[in-house]
Amino acid sequence: MDLKVSVLGFIVGVLVGLTGMGGGAVMTPALILLGWAKPVIAVGTDLVWGALTKGFGGFVHYRQKTVDFAIVKRLAIGSIPGALAGLALLAYLKARGGDTMDKVVVQMLGVALMCVAVSLLFRSLRSLLTKPAAEPVVFRGPLWLTSVLGAVVGFLVSLTSVGSGSLIIACLVVIYPMTPLRRIVGSDIVHALFLVGVSAIGHLGIGSINAPLLGGLLIGSIPGVWIGSKMSAFFPEKVLRPVLGTTLLFLGYKLL
Repeated sequence: MDLKVSVLGFIVGVLVGLTGMGGGAVMTPALILLGWAKPVIAVGTDLVWGALTKGFGGFVHYRQKTVDFAIVKRLAIGSIPGALAGLALLAYLKARGGDTMDKVVVQMLGVALMCVAVSLLFRSLRSLLTKPAAEPVVFRGPLWLTSVLGAVVGFLVSLTSVGSGSLIIACLVVIYPMTPLRRIVGSDIVHALFLVGVSAIGHLGIGSINAPLLGGLLIGSIPGVWIGSKMSAFFPEKVLRPVLGTTLLFLGYKLL
């Protein structure tokens, strides 16, 4: 199974390098549907994998000065407590025993995937139907709105490993329309490093990490991320986005 795991890691790594999203949204349901890990183990293993890969990406964005630490702080104020709440729920469900924990994780994962898929498809449709305005309408929500977004996504990430990239970026583009996309992406990756790191540590405490599976994924994903990052310079994301959205919609439907 090691070679197959590394191939999956490579495919997801290329996807992450191309779009900056899709790690948790593709990796976790793939591990579950392929029968390689139980739902909670798939989530925990993917979170540790995500923390390691996002650490590299966050360093690169920090060196490029494409990080807005004010946005990172506002997100973290909500996301860290949200993640802790999700971990507390998992610990409670584990204490109850049986398959309750896995059932809750699968249902939440299915819902999260459907939300991400709808977000991607909506963005694709909007980019096709609208033309960029000369002076875009500025919407600056209250500061607490960013923290509320962080809390909701933090809760989802600790339960499903999905949302730290795709959901947050989609919302930040609306909340901070005058902020360059590269700074939004950089801020999201640095914030996700903290969020995914806290969630991963919590899953380590729960005991939901498969170390051999994690090693196999990293062997394939490290070169995959590098190749995907190189391809992103010329590969049109607008072509890949609807394909990814449709795939996630199907995966979410299968899990539900």
